[in-house]
Amino acid sequence: MTLWHLILLALIQGITEFLPVSSSGHLVLLPNLTGLADQGQLLDVAVHVGTLAAVILYFWSDVRMGLLGVPRMLTGRIDTAGAKLAFLLMIATIPVVLVGLALHLTGLDDAMRSVAVIGWSMLIFGIVLYWADQRGPQVKQTEGWNTRDAIILGLWQAVALIPGTSRSGITITGARFLGYDRHSAARIAMLMSIPTIAASGVLLGLDALVAANLAALREGAIAAAFAFVAALAALSLMMRLLQSVSFTPYVIYRVVLGVVLLWIAYA
Repeated sequence: MTLWHLILLALIQGITEFLPVSSSGHLVLLPNLTGLADQGQLLDVAVHVGTLAAVILYFWSDVRMGLLGVPRMLTGRIDTAGAKLAFLLMIATIPVVLVGLALHLTGLDDAMRSVAVIGWSMLIFGIVLYWADQRGPQVKQTEGWNTRDAIILGLWQAVALIPGTSRSGITITGARFLGYDRHSAARIAMLMSIPTIAASGVLLGLDALVAANLAALREGAIAAAFAFVAALAALSLMMRLLQSVSFTPYVIYRVVLGVVLLWIAYA
């Protein structure tokens, strides 16, 4: 694969992973709309590893607190902020892992990788995000995250396995419906992405690594590095903008792209 193709792939993944516009949908669209060769599973995993490193770095204080709380959580002592965070992230990750494993084993994950599915998901879930953002109250903050909300957001996150839905977008949508303010909704969604991306990487990465050669691993490392830089920049910008801007610009992008994709799919 050429260097510019690797950079393009990494930039698409890095920029769209944490914005509510669906990184997986854009990765599927890249070969479908450009005629470029499909990047394959190894590069998909590599760019996700890059974005995982970016979100861990950006939220390092939260990640460190959660990691330090894991031992207490594993012994049933949810009596510190770190143990609580680790417990809630574990609860919120279970639905997407179970549903993702079922889709992978049945082959339905590949069956949904079409322009029409992505177009409908972009359009429908973009409108749902707008509704939630405009109608949802802003009365909760991250510190008020609880077990009930973790379960609900975990179920919302599982919906993101439909290409074009956006993992961050659907989780933010669920959090806004639950009453979290925009910044807190995005922060929870980003923290939930860490175990989810890690679990996905393990699930898909093992198969990819078995068939990988040295050249493929080198390409994966290059793509991961560029994805890391792009994701860190996009994440930093979005979190700053949420202090004063709603999610409407992302909704407009989703709706326009969704309509264009549906026109392409059915024309």
